[in-house]
Amino acid sequence: MKIIKEKHAFAMRWTHWVNFPVLAIMIWSGLLIYWATGAYTITIFGQTLFKFFPQGFYEFLNLRSRLAEGMAFHFFFMWFFAVNGFLYVLYTIVSGAWRELVPKKSSFKEAWLVVLHDLHIRKTAPPQNKYNAAQRIAYTSIIIMGFGSLFTGLAIYKPVQFYWITWLCGGYHFARILHFALTVGYVLFFLIHVVQVILAGWNNFRSVIAGFEVIEVSALPVPQDLTEEPNLKDNPNGKE
Repeated sequence: MKIIKEKHAFAMRWTHWVNFPVLAIMIWSGLLIYWATGAYTITIFGQTLFKFFPQGFYEFLNLRSRLAEGMAFHFFFMWFFAVNGFLYVLYTIVSGAWRELVPKKSSFKEAWLVVLHDLHIRKTAPPQNKYNAAQRIAYTSIIIMGFGSLFTGLAIYKPVQFYWITWLCGGYHFARILHFALTVGYVLFFLIHVVQVILAGWNNFRSVIAGFEVIEVSALPVPQDLTEEPNLKDNPNGKE
């Protein structure tokens, strides 16, 4: 027997799907800006192992010579990103949904068990409610990262007007490094998130769109009708 169970509220689904294209545009426009001063590399003992990003990367995605366009898109969609994030946080506070999202004391230990289960090293998954321990940590982290992006973004955008934010970020150049690192974190989160959604199956994906999931349950035994007349042929005296 199948039953329909409500899982995700409309506010959660709305902010989730609005954030997806907005964040994609923010990353794309950020690459257009980064093209003008691409200075970051992975270097060990003076040897550059990787440069963010190789010239072929910009040529393949047509990201060259579009600095003004990138800045215009980035600063415009920044407001959608910020407002959408604040609405989501406000919803979790007002509705009490934050209790299901914030990690508990045991979450970090249980998250490791979730990883072992996903890798098919551990057979049984740790108990969970709406979200497992790994999801609690990941979803809370992505909210903190969002605030970090806004904070470091303001430090880069207006380093003089928001000098105190720039100072708290460790200066303009360190704020830029943090902003870039957070962007890399979004991309990694997105890739892992998509893989997890595929592994979870259609029922889980549908719940983020429609708000409900279909659960298979075993049929319950039919209770005996206590109002039924006793069989007097078998028990004429009506006694046990």
